[in-house]
Amino acid sequence: MAARSIASLSLGFGLVSIPVKLYSATESSATIRFNLLAKDGSRVKQQYVSEKDQTLVPRSEMVKGYEFEKDRYVIFQPDELKALEEGGSHVIDIVSFIPEKAVDPLYYDKAYFLAPDKRGGKPYNLLKAAMQQSGRCALARWSWKSKQYVVQVRAGDDGLVLQQLLFADEVRSMKDLEIEQLAPPSPAELKLALQLIDQISAEDYDPTLFEDEEKKRVLAAIDAKIAGEEVVAAEHPEDAAGAQVIDLTEMLRASLSRAAKPGAKQPAAIDRKGAKRAPRPAKEAEPAPPARARMKK
Repeated sequence: MAARSIASLSLGFGLVSIPVKLYSATESSATIRFNLLAKDGSRVKQQYVSEKDQTLVPRSEMVKGYEFEKDRYVIFQPDELKALEEGGSHVIDIVSFIPEKAVDPLYYDKAYFLAPDKRGGKPYNLLKAAMQQSGRCALARWSWKSKQYVVQVRAGDDGLVLQQLLFADEVRSMKDLEIEQLAPPSPAELKLALQLIDQISAEDYDPTLFEDEEKKRVLAAIDAKIAGEEVVAAEHPEDAAGAQVIDLTEMLRASLSRAAKPGAKQPAAIDRKGAKRAPRPAKEAEPAPPARARMKK
């Protein structure tokens, strides 16, 4: 199915305005969701009740309010909320170009794709090529649905990525954790740790090397349920280990020895959960329809 754009926008690059279309970069429909049912298997529906007199309140009679003091609200009517949204802008206004690695990923929020709209192909590709050659990304302001965002626009291999960034007051400081500062590691420990890092290093990130083992285990349990089998609880042997006092140097040596063994699995291929999957039916069942993985909550 062809991707559907969310909005038509303009990307401001100096005096040049590049028409672009906005697309979601992530797929939430792949998440496994379970429906809430009554014990007899019938669907249930959500209802809202007034705290004042416990009467049901239909959606048509609901309004939105902002709590400015305990149990005190200012009410906004639908047309007032609409006016707030209309204050948004369709322009992504670039304010500066910074080194590509200057933004800490801690500030990353939702990601989108930008694709050129009609008559936008030439300036779009010019901006992409210029950012790739300069090694810089763009910082821009963007107002969307009554909220202002700071965004990063960076050049990928296939096009431009718009990354919403969190504001400073939305990111906590690790200093608040008051992490204990210990003495530096010994030279022997540091040498072994560096050897282990070097032994299992890779030059880039390949997302296809990783699989959602938890999702596969849940889908296997769903298949077993459909086939009428009993669902077996997953075992997590690492949970039973508990906290242990260990010799760090010996553990590092053991890790190096394990990684050096021929045929040893690389970290990306290890099933971190160690779960035993539920048994499959003896007869190969037809694959369940894709809709099973999109069950709504």
